[in-house]
Amino acid sequence: MLTINYTIPDPELSVLGRSQCNSLKQNLVPKITGPNPELEVGLIIVSPMRRTIETALLAFGDLGIPFEAHAGWQENSTQPCDTGTPIPSLKSEFPQVNFDHVDPVYPDKTSPSGKKYFNTKQAIMARGQEVLRDLKQRKEKAIIVVSHSGFLRAGVTGRWYMNADYRVFDFADEDEGNVKIQEREWTAKEGGLGWSFEERVELGDGLVDEIEEPVLD
Repeated sequence: MLTINYTIPDPELSVLGRSQCNSLKQNLVPKITGPNPELEVGLIIVSPMRRTIETALLAFGDLGIPFEAHAGWQENSTQPCDTGTPIPSLKSEFPQVNFDHVDPVYPDKTSPSGKKYFNTKQAIMARGQEVLRDLKQRKEKAIIVVSHSGFLRAGVTGRWYMNADYRVFDFADEDEGNVKIQEREWTAKEGGLGWSFEERVELGDGLVDEIEEPVLD
């Protein structure tokens, strides 16, 4: 029986999660390796949280592709399970990953210093645009991003993601200065593994406009 505990700080993958990573590896790695890969991946970007780092390393760790952590791809909420570990600890746990460019405020997303990571519609939508623009400016032909379903759905793509499932996007023409993406047909329904919901959601769906302040007696 699998139970969900949101109070565990920055948890590791479960046994089920590791099994799902193996399914991801078996499905996606053949598409990005060999003499005629469908995607020429030159970089793997990870949210600097244990479960995303472990997912990336389990699925793609033996490909010789560099790994880079990026705080912009972290999950939305401030619950312990969605709040990261200080970078010095992660560097010792995951020496395969480059943490040199992680925002120094990480894992703070509740103080004024961590304002860009607040769990609000405005902050998450802005962060989604920021990470897309960062991807668009990079030199690699294709980049794998290992992030979180909530942020990807509400802040970046408007699509659903079950654990370890994936989708493939290309950049489209910008619209009024906003970075736009277009999903490739072969993942555009239920994801590359076929595990995700097909319906689309509006960016910002379910996000709150402001952080509720505690009521003091």
